[in-house]
Amino acid sequence: YLLCASGDFVKMYSVATEETVCLLQGHADLVTGIQLNPQNHLQLYSSSLDGTIKLWDFTDGILIKTFIVGYKLLALYALASCEDSVFAIIPKSGERDSFQLVSVKLTKTAGQEMEAKELSVILDGVDESPKHTAFGREGEYVASVKEVNLQVYFFKRKQMNRFSLSAANTKGGNNRFTCVACHPKEDCIATGHGDGKIRLWRNFYHNKEYTFSTLHWHHDIVMDLAFSVEGTSLLSGGVESVLVQWHNGSDCKKDFLPRLGSAIECISVSSDGTSYCTSHTDNRITIINSNLRFSKSIQGLIKGRDVKTGLVVDPRTKALVLNGEPGHLQFYCLQSDKQLYSLDIVQQEYIHQAGLNQLDLVKVAFSAQGKWLATVEEREEETDLELQLKLWVYDEETQSFKLNTRINMPHEDHITAMCFRDTDELEDDPPMLVTAGKDCLFKAWVIVEDTDPEAQQSVSWSCDFVGSYHNYQATNCCFSEDGSLLAVSFEETVTVWDSVTWDLKCTFCHPPGKIRNICFGRLTCSKYLIGATDHGFLCCWNLLSCALEWSAQLNVLVLQPDPLSEHIAAVSWLSKDSSLFVFKPSEPRPVCIQRNLCKEKIQFAAFVPRDIPETTGSEKYLWLRRSQLYFLTNTQELITFSTKSPEERLTPSSKQLAVEESLPMTPFSLLLGKHRHQQSQEDVDLGKVVVHNHHNQDSPAVKELLHTPAHVLPSASFLCPIFINSLLTSKENKSAEEVADEVEMESEEAEDDLDEERDITEMEQDDLRPMDLLGETTCKLSKSQEKELRKIRKMDYSWISSF
Repeated sequence: YLLCASGDFVKMYSVATEETVCLLQGHADLVTGIQLNPQNHLQLYSSSLDGTIKLWDFTDGILIKTFIVGYKLLALYALASCEDSVFAIIPKSGERDSFQLVSVKLTKTAGQEMEAKELSVILDGVDESPKHTAFGREGEYVASVKEVNLQVYFFKRKQMNRFSLSAANTKGGNNRFTCVACHPKEDCIATGHGDGKIRLWRNFYHNKEYTFSTLHWHHDIVMDLAFSVEGTSLLSGGVESVLVQWHNGSDCKKDFLPRLGSAIECISVSSDGTSYCTSHTDNRITIINSNLRFSKSIQGLIKGRDVKTGLVVDPRTKALVLNGEPGHLQFYCLQSDKQLYSLDIVQQEYIHQAGLNQLDLVKVAFSAQGKWLATVEEREEETDLELQLKLWVYDEETQSFKLNTRINMPHEDHITAMCFRDTDELEDDPPMLVTAGKDCLFKAWVIVEDTDPEAQQSVSWSCDFVGSYHNYQATNCCFSEDGSLLAVSFEETVTVWDSVTWDLKCTFCHPPGKIRNICFGRLTCSKYLIGATDHGFLCCWNLLSCALEWSAQLNVLVLQPDPLSEHIAAVSWLSKDSSLFVFKPSEPRPVCIQRNLCKEKIQFAAFVPRDIPETTGSEKYLWLRRSQLYFLTNTQELITFSTKSPEERLTPSSKQLAVEESLPMTPFSLLLGKHRHQQSQEDVDLGKVVVHNHHNQDSPAVKELLHTPAHVLPSASFLCPIFINSLLTSKENKSAEEVADEVEMESEEAEDDLDEERDITEMEQDDLRPMDLLGETTCKLSKSQEKELRKIRKMDYSWISSF
């Protein structure tokens, strides 16, 4: 397994399948460090900015203990020589930007939560980065670097040695320390520097007689260092996207694994030494064999330099689409937290050079069914602007998009907005694309048949209509739900056009302030048009009466309609935080208000349709039943709005005994669920009465026995009586069918007793009056025959009518 800290969680991946096996959740803030328990390699320590250290059984996804330290924990270290303590970096009390390395004593007492307030300061004035502190051979010493200083503390001798370098050497190199690693078997410290050099320090027990050798290959900052398990090789990585393996500390013996995609931020070595792992600046993890062969790659959401395309949902895959690598679109799956694929839009080699203007992907839009994709690229020089509009069609064979039409300079100035007409893409209603630009024009693009017999494709896109309004800049555009109307905003004015005849139907204006966002209402609210101005007003116009329905004073940055309901989400920026307002255009009173949503400015938002509507008991969150709302902040953090309370979301797995709920939806589990569904459907079709024992399913004894790991279970003699009792059914819980059978059996027994009594009386009567029956010729049935006849009368013969 591969364990990594990811936001507030710890994720466990399978090295073989790259799938997320388990999600350890319980921290209330950013996880800053994870370490395997040296005493038990099936357990994991994790530290967080919430001031707690948690001990996990990661194989079962269960939280064992929580140690409350009370300080923000910035890094975590665990040593085999220290059984009852770990080491952490915390802020120094009363001093800003000052940190110290402390030893935290972990008490072994009963209970799941306990305080760990016994701290011992080891080093003062350390750097907050975990890569700037490392522990030496068998925990005999600790080395820490900051700026141009290296300090080494020896635990047994309680001795501190400090070493300093000049800020810049004679050749102009940067001697600033960037990372440190310690040899696992020898007294050797490796340090990385800002100029790309690596220094190997030896004999550092003495302040003046120390020595160091230099390794140099990296042309820029060394991001991280790591020794192999036996210490025979040293791994280094930096901005070159190349993993370098140095053998025996020699500058001449080194191997390379190039083209890893992006700068290497962190390097880790597996405990058995068979695999290396690198994490990269593009939010990717690469698994590498010890012979420097690429093995696996786990790609998350790429954090680019700047997201200009916004958040767009691919209708085909429900993936989130936005800027990825330079010139690429990334398709990010929200369910698996992995990238589906990356689409090269610019199709040019990106040159990593500061100050160089290159083609940048700025706009993207999908058609209603995801068949067509439109992208806009631009490059701006001092006096020249280069624009390209590309239209891509989805190819079913390759399962990807293929370039169909390239249009150079579709507008004379920057394109400000772009949207498709929402149709079902039928033959009688072809798709249409509208672009708006700062050249005071909006243009409608439609599909035309290519008459050139030598053309490689049968259709292409061409301009069908060009519109303008009083020479104002076009800033936004959107279609109504049925596609019959097009709204285009021109600075302070909103214009509404007929998308068939291109007649100007009406105009709306709400000065002062330019229109920042516009959108049509949907479903029952399709007669409304919503607009937000940069002067802090949210307006709702009625398209039937052509009048202002209502307005509210709100500084709306993002306006996002839900495609599956009437609700519209408006994100505002008030003083120092973002707030969320969800409303229906027909009702000016918001359905939901969530203040202090986050401290950062929210740039974009998107509603992602759910596969299965969520069942929520609160009316406040009914608007989230069919779609889930996602936000992207200006710091490029992707956040979502959850209907669960913080207590429910942070409940550790040990309190949720059903471990399988946290496991991924594998093909086998889908197949098994489908088989169970078919079985239950067959039972219903055959008219069977399936009696479910809900008492057994909800029994805590059964859950505890089936889902709790064996090594923490009570004795079997304690659980067995509880388990057996939970399986027993009380008389009060008998089904109606069982009760009916019992009643019928009792009635038959009573009839048998009555029959016996009748036989006795009849025999007596026969003895008393034998001559009375001589003249009777009627044949009477015996009692057993009468019983059989009664059973036959009770049988259901309605099935014969079908014949």
